[in-house]
Amino acid sequence: MTHLSRRELLRSAVLAGIALPALSACATPAGSGGASPAAAPAVGATSAANPLGFVEDKPLEIWIFDGGLGDAYAKDIHEQLIKAKHPKLEIKHNATKEIAKTLQPRFAGGNPPEFINNSGANQMDFGALVQDGQLADLTPLYDAPSWDDPNVKVRDTIDPVAIELGSYDGKPYVLNYANTIWGIWYSQKLFDDNGWQPPKTWAEFLKLCETIKKSGKTAPFTYAGKHPYYIYEAILTLAAKIGGKDVLKNIDNLEDGAWKAEPVKQAATAFAELGSKYLLQGTAGLDHVQTQTAHNKGQVAMLPCGSWVENEQKDSTPADFGYAMFPLPDFGSSDALPYGTLHAQPGEEYIVSAKSANPRAGMEYMRAMLSKDGAGKFMELVSTLTVVKGAGEGRTLKPGLKSASAALTAAGDNTVWFLFRKWYAEMHDEVAAASGQLMNGKLTVDQWMDRAQKKADAIKNDSSVKKFKR
Repeated sequence: MTHLSRRELLRSAVLAGIALPALSACATPAGSGGASPAAAPAVGATSAANPLGFVEDKPLEIWIFDGGLGDAYAKDIHEQLIKAKHPKLEIKHNATKEIAKTLQPRFAGGNPPEFINNSGANQMDFGALVQDGQLADLTPLYDAPSWDDPNVKVRDTIDPVAIELGSYDGKPYVLNYANTIWGIWYSQKLFDDNGWQPPKTWAEFLKLCETIKKSGKTAPFTYAGKHPYYIYEAILTLAAKIGGKDVLKNIDNLEDGAWKAEPVKQAATAFAELGSKYLLQGTAGLDHVQTQTAHNKGQVAMLPCGSWVENEQKDSTPADFGYAMFPLPDFGSSDALPYGTLHAQPGEEYIVSAKSANPRAGMEYMRAMLSKDGAGKFMELVSTLTVVKGAGEGRTLKPGLKSASAALTAAGDNTVWFLFRKWYAEMHDEVAAASGQLMNGKLTVDQWMDRAQKKADAIKNDSSVKKFKR
């Protein structure tokens, strides 16, 4: 009988809003990887046309998260590419907004699908999946010849950070495909019409918020109140800008007192002030779509988000809106990192199930995704950068994507990221909840830090949770 770890099953039950009975005596201990399914995963003969040796007469079952990117890119671009090269391969396409709720029983039952876009608020816990031996090691994919040039390995066609961020204990298990750029998003038309300029210092930012507030035309700032990850992302990016990249590295590595570092306190204090003075009324009760729609309607001027926002809002954005973004402003003259520093992180994660019937077919699908054609058409369709080098050459990019791309180029090596959200889902849940309360004035900055640090310490001292470092 195959099971995931208790912490993974319980967390997924909470996210899905379902109750679970006590685990039976045959539950797999955490980290043991569980029993194998009845039939071993298929591996076929390798050839120039099929370097990964997937079995063409077994289906490839695909599950796509139906969120900001939709699933048309899979059906109309990537699946067409692999069908053209491998016409005998049967593809079973599926999409859902609730990945964990839909697929957790499949993993627990030992019959997971081959390929999953594990994304969204209801995503499965990556750290637990790795711990339980559920994910295929993607080394064969990265060492395979690329889709476009048999003389070049797949790993040499993509941003190496994507492989690094998808690795656990040095092995790559997750394909981070979209290169997400985070920042403060605004309407170029709204700013031009009112003579507002993107601020470069925190003092200018607060002054702009005050100007917008006094204009009475629109609220200055909002975020997805029902998903406070959007605001803790901004807090942590500012903390790294103030104190340097090690601020986030220490948090990821569960270092003692990492959440109580002075740069973290300064950043949290700054955003708590923003929350007390300049939020769109009712922000706490709004989800990401509602806040972004308010943005499109001119009800709010600025919001923190990732570069998928332009595509996610394409059906409700006025033609002349002009999506644009600016990086978090300089906090002070002693900032460790310069103006233009960005949270830029390969994301939108894809996995292959180690215990699926045809895992190498899942890797072949990834190989198609990582072609220049597959990545370039994806960029145009969903207005999102990818990790494939040169995929945007000659492509027509929308205004927001142009803005994000320019910001990434200007940032150079001054990019920051954090991984605890993927490594320790319970940590993410706690920090998100506490951050929402911080912005609503229900927690002081010290209480917010205490909650985050307490959770980090609990995870660090829990021997059942596998630890990761960077």
